[in-house]
Amino acid sequence: MLSRDVAEKVRNFHSTFEAYTPTPLARLNNLATHFGLREVLVKDESYRFGLNAFKVLGGSYAVGEYLARKLGKSITEVSCDSLKSQEVRAAVGDITFASTTDGNHGRGLAWAAQQFNHKAIIYMPKGSDPVRLENIKSHGAQCTISELNYDDCVRMAWDTAQKNDWVTVQDTAWDGYTEIPNLIMQGYTTLALEALEQMQAIDVNRPTHVLLQAGVGCFAGAMLGFFMSVFGKDAPTFILVEPEAANCFYASACANDGKPHAVYGDLATLMAGLACGEPNPTSWEILRDYPLAYASCTDDIAAKGMRILGAPIKGDQQVVSGESGAATIGFLNWIMQEEEGCEAREKIGLNENSKVLCISTEGDTSPQTYRDVVWFGREKL
Repeated sequence: MLSRDVAEKVRNFHSTFEAYTPTPLARLNNLATHFGLREVLVKDESYRFGLNAFKVLGGSYAVGEYLARKLGKSITEVSCDSLKSQEVRAAVGDITFASTTDGNHGRGLAWAAQQFNHKAIIYMPKGSDPVRLENIKSHGAQCTISELNYDDCVRMAWDTAQKNDWVTVQDTAWDGYTEIPNLIMQGYTTLALEALEQMQAIDVNRPTHVLLQAGVGCFAGAMLGFFMSVFGKDAPTFILVEPEAANCFYASACANDGKPHAVYGDLATLMAGLACGEPNPTSWEILRDYPLAYASCTDDIAAKGMRILGAPIKGDQQVVSGESGAATIGFLNWIMQEEEGCEAREKIGLNENSKVLCISTEGDTSPQTYRDVVWFGREKL
């Protein structure tokens, strides 16, 4: 499902969008030296389609596949231009796409629906930044902030969509709902394929370590699945990073019974895009078996990551990274610089020969939060 051949097909579709261009891979040589590592590479998704986050890759591909199948065609037979034509609109009729989001997925879905001249209705959990709501609405979607946490909001949106015959495009799965989440995972492989080619272009043919953020797990599962498919038994070491307040994969790993475990409550964390308490079951099957380590991080870890990337060592490229985007660099800083990270550092095998890949999954999608953290030293929600 996540092979290089699939990724090539997915990228070919994404490349039919006028806004498509590969996002940059920042090579932070001075930060690597500071950490005592050989390479620190950061894929900067703040440039993705002008939407400041990677999530649009999943939503746009899932919508494209849905429309192509409605037409009885393969995704290889359609393009952005063909899917937004009046002929296609007449053939498929009026469609409303619905979802729940902390911000980035909903904006990506709203943008995709707008590209193809369809409607989108988006729900957000309590505590969502109104700026993210307005960004979603700017693409013509209806959007409201609920009084529910993320997982309960997902259930409410699904029930509402079922009653109204809308198409749910959600980046998590449950019993009876797996096809579209799997398409979303495939959509993310464009990012992984770009990163692989960019690393190979600078003779970093294989990273030794890949640090991945986990919310529901779709993104981490897609990245891990792709790199496992490409490298097989020589695959990198994978480390999963989550917020302490929503660490469902960490909790599942600690349970050590092979089953996914949810965490409950408000899931309140600075890392809003990772505030998910229930693992995606499709991702769990991948993320249960292949990561070497699971990290549960306090908010100050992400805050430090934002500042490290936003105010780089002289000579390194600046990466404007939001709370969720910077979580992995924050963790890397902790494990390489703090005394309490020493034992984990040795077990994970991070040393002067290590080539580490991180993905900054979002830019400053909440500008006020970004300034509060980077300019004024905020550490927590």
